[in-house]
Amino acid sequence: MPITIKDVAEHAGVSVSTVSKVLNDWKTISQSTKDKVNNSIKELNYTPNSRAVSFARGNTRNIIYLTSLSKDEAYTNPHMFDIMCGVFTRLASGGYTMTLMDISDDIHPKETVAGIIARKSADGIVIHGSVINEDIANLIISNSFPHIVIGHPDFNERLCWVDTNHLLAGQYAAEYLSQRDVSPVSFIGGKRTEFISHERERGFRTIMLKYHKKIPPEYVIHTSSTWEEGYAAAKKLLSMKEAPKAIVCENNTLAVGAAKAISEMGLKVPDDIFFLTFDIYPYTTIIDPKPTIININVYDMGLQAADMIIRKIDNPSLMIQSYTTLPEIVES
Repeated sequence: MPITIKDVAEHAGVSVSTVSKVLNDWKTISQSTKDKVNNSIKELNYTPNSRAVSFARGNTRNIIYLTSLSKDEAYTNPHMFDIMCGVFTRLASGGYTMTLMDISDDIHPKETVAGIIARKSADGIVIHGSVINEDIANLIISNSFPHIVIGHPDFNERLCWVDTNHLLAGQYAAEYLSQRDVSPVSFIGGKRTEFISHERERGFRTIMLKYHKKIPPEYVIHTSSTWEEGYAAAKKLLSMKEAPKAIVCENNTLAVGAAKAISEMGLKVPDDIFFLTFDIYPYTTIIDPKPTIININVYDMGLQAADMIIRKIDNPSLMIQSYTTLPEIVES
């Protein structure tokens, strides 16, 4: 049987708490008690584990990653897993563990978070933006619990968050086309109410306007982001009297449909038309013809989120609200 901290405490004639405090070099423990405990550790050949060392510090060296892991989540939200891997990698290098917690089936997710805080089962929490709500936000803020939200929440300005700059990504797409003097251009987006789509379109329009390249209303089509609607939108655009010289799709799913339309019409990319989309995942490796991609390294965003939660633990009063990771152009 392996020697435990309890065995050391009994051998030294002290409490488990005292052993833990000696392991953490508490200044309030007398030298004689330290010597007694250290002698027992040596005699019993005890190797302290991370939980024992953390006991008296009042920390766990554990971070909760709170998210939704419902069926087909890997297909509907593939970026989450790259972010999660980045968070895990950086936490591990800093001596932290990460506990993945799924609240997709929770009727009262606030109670789950309240339990984490009450039991002190983690030093902090990384919350995927898909599961944050005002109840959870108010709870972690009122308890001053270290946290980082992945994604910019549209409520509660006191939350700490990290996000990618979708407006900047749209600007990158427009700069790419403007530098090549492409005109007219078109944009196939998601619903007008979708934040990411709206920001990418807004960034795109801003730069096109900067170069005095207005985008007529008929060259912008909003959809529900299905590949079928991407196909129909591209067919409509390419059948216009003055067809666009570029199609920009706000997401991969729309790009799948647009690629089918481009291929059916016998157009070559980029000779006949420029074809752009955002993010490498999930479909750009199989889309034909291949689009130019405005990609954001979300794995890197996970690394940075982990750095920030560790900083937040060290300094609970620190306010962190940051856009991270610049877009990069991946040409076809």
